[in-house]
Amino acid sequence: MTLAAATNEHLASISNTLIYSSMAVYTLAFFAYIAEWLFGSRSKVGRTAAALTADRGRTAGAPAVTVRRAGGTAVLERPKVVVRSASGARDVPDGPGAHGGDAQGDLYGRIAISLTALAFLVELGGVVARAASVERAPWGNMYEFNITFSTVAVGVYLALLALKKNVRWLGLFLITTVLLDLGLAVTVLYTASDQLVPALHSYWLYIHVSTAIFCGAVFYVGAVATILYLFKDAYENKLQAGGKPGSFATSVLERLPASASLDKFAYRVNAAVFPLWTFTIIAGAIWAGDAWGRYWNWDPKETWSFITWIAYACYLHARATAGWKGRKAAYLALIAFGCWLFNYYGVNIFVSGKHSYADVGLGVLRSTGF
Repeated sequence: MTLAAATNEHLASISNTLIYSSMAVYTLAFFAYIAEWLFGSRSKVGRTAAALTADRGRTAGAPAVTVRRAGGTAVLERPKVVVRSASGARDVPDGPGAHGGDAQGDLYGRIAISLTALAFLVELGGVVARAASVERAPWGNMYEFNITFSTVAVGVYLALLALKKNVRWLGLFLITTVLLDLGLAVTVLYTASDQLVPALHSYWLYIHVSTAIFCGAVFYVGAVATILYLFKDAYENKLQAGGKPGSFATSVLERLPASASLDKFAYRVNAAVFPLWTFTIIAGAIWAGDAWGRYWNWDPKETWSFITWIAYACYLHARATAGWKGRKAAYLALIAFGCWLFNYYGVNIFVSGKHSYADVGLGVLRSTGF
């Protein structure tokens, strides 16, 4: 039996149809998220501004002093004003979320989440059909890695929602980039369904690459939260300094969690998945030993996986060290995620190594993902 005959073209066609259909549903979800942000009530917007303005007002002049008598002795009491905690985070409340806390915005938000869940199921069907068309794991090339990666990223978001985590603010930003990822996958990265090269016929393909995909999806969620943290922190800094942000920035950023909450969320998701990324590299080394006779060859993919590990290790260490929290640690987190992106896109496209199993031709990239 030839390799071409081993491919079920009907299932491959169904997979393509499902991926395009998921993009259509994601687009509807995108517009629903936009409606949630635009038409949600702004009645609760202004919490951060009010909190920081009150703190600034109390600290600008002489603090109020009350006198209390204890057993005939006068005791001076000064009010405790916490503007910035020891971790570098302000004592300000979280925003009310994308919908602003009203019924209309909440309705659009629920529609957006429902469409996101539907799109996730359709895309998952496309990934499963792709796997069934060749009876193997659906991540043998960059196209398959991309569609699986975006599916897992949305799955992580929906799982956080199912766990009653307040992450609805993440939806619009997540779906926007998922659409970009799928657009890149079905155009530049598309590869027809086919069998694997002999080097990839190993059970380690299921272990090593699946963990790499999951880690990347979680790192991505952490990177989005980190970017939003930088915007929210700059907004809070401007308010604290007495500045007046624009109405659009106020409308959007006031609804996000406080910068301290975003910083904590990003740190927790990155820290939670870092041990699994360590396992991913170890699993890859074991696979390399089986396939090439050496556990480590300083192949570009191996090297950049290790660089990514070092970058995230530096971030986690810096985040746990006083003086390197906040913006400095956030920049390290983005550098680390940039290393992960280059490890996938840059190394596969621009660098040749043992992890590249075909050439780039006619706009089609056929290199394997990890």
